[in-house]
Amino acid sequence: MTALLASVRSDDEAFDAARAGAELIDLKEPNDGALGGLSIDAITNIARQLRARYPVKPISAAIGDLPPEAFDEIAARVIDVSDAGVDYVKVGIARGPAARRCVEQLANLPATVVPVLLCDGGMDDELVSHTAALGFAGLMFDTAIKDGGTLFDHVELDALARWLRLARQRGAMVGIAGALGWAQLPQIRALAPDVAGFRTALCADGRRSRLDPERVAQWASALHRPAGELRVDGAAPLAGTTGTTGATRL
Repeated sequence: MTALLASVRSDDEAFDAARAGAELIDLKEPNDGALGGLSIDAITNIARQLRARYPVKPISAAIGDLPPEAFDEIAARVIDVSDAGVDYVKVGIARGPAARRCVEQLANLPATVVPVLLCDGGMDDELVSHTAALGFAGLMFDTAIKDGGTLFDHVELDALARWLRLARQRGAMVGIAGALGWAQLPQIRALAPDVAGFRTALCADGRRSRLDPERVAQWASALHRPAGELRVDGAAPLAGTTGTTGATRL
């Protein structure tokens, strides 16, 4: 089963997503980019409230969109976010000359970091292999530019499948995101990642609008059902309600 990661920006959205069946609650600010970071106070507050009601539901948070060469700033933010009470700290990594050194340094931080490899325009196969070998708890593939294109517009399904297998062989949980919607459900199911992450598809009017718990429930149902039970009519939502809300590792 693929677990549903719901990206939320507030405590209200976090509780709505948790009640509707999202296994993992991901904290970020969509107005500030693909991996826009909330304030440390906001992360602390949301994490504390979620823990009180859902003590075993994992929580992740993004540190904000920073270039790989800004490692001192990245490291400081990683520690601050980790200390705010989340389980996983997500750090976006774009291709480039600083990417390899950045992931190496991230692997040595006293925090549970999940690198998010940003695949806009493709991804460096060697960078994926190197990152997977560093022993991270999880590895995700996403896009930085939210312009209507999806992850699958930037990387081939076969390449993603190979990278997911490689990371799993190294003991990491694997996830995908990147403007995924109903049209991409067959590809998601073909890849069968441990986690599929969403923001836009869970909102009523674009990723900056409020999260809609009914859409969360529909996606939870779609990801949790066996393939033979699914009915997809173009890009229309699936019928169905919530899935499970148990604990999930990322």
